Amino acid sequence: MPATYLIVESQVSDPEAFKRYMAAAPAAAKAYGGEYLVRGGRMHVLEGDWQPPRLTVLRYPDFETAKAMYDSPEYVHARAFRQGATACFNMVLVEGVDSAP
Repeated sequence: MPATYLIVESQVSDPEAFKRYMAAAPAAAKAYGGEYLVRGGRMHVLEGDWQPPRLTVLRYPDFETAKAMYDSPEYVHARAFRQGATACFNMVLVEGVDSAP
């Protein structure tokens, strides 16, 4: 079963409120096997017009587990802290490819 990646584009508008979300979200991710791979690091656009203000990427064991994390009470609680803290917040799950044998 291939890993699944949760990709987030965000633009923080209230850094103090967003800190509360950032404090709560990792515990929910970890409880479901999530691992942060990218969390707002340096970026350079190589092609195209996309200029994301901030990117976050997490890896989960599989699609169902990642979706369960999003719907979990822990993450619903964390999401409440994000309300009003971002001008933009887009999130997508994408299933990876199986490793070559």
